[in-house]
Amino acid sequence: MKTLTLKLPEILELKLNGIAHKSGLSRSEIVRNALTEYFSREDLNDSGSFLDLARDLAGSIEGPSDLASNKSHMEGFGE
Repeated sequence: MKTLTLKLPEILELKLNGIAHKSGLSRSEIVRNALTEYFSREDLNDSGSFLDLARDLAGSIEGPSDLASNKSHMEGFGE
């Protein structure tokens, strides 16, 4: 098992110590359990590129296909 060192705000440290004392679990075990639960959330399983995540939106807007191909499309931009 690998070791991870992290900085915690005092309030999180107090909460972590309190839970560890009440539950009889080590602080490491509590953090591992919390990370496991966090990473198992269904909404985090939607990984992929931006295009994968927005595929239903791609092509839904009409307009020039490539603004860079015609400099007149950029006239006045940033003014």
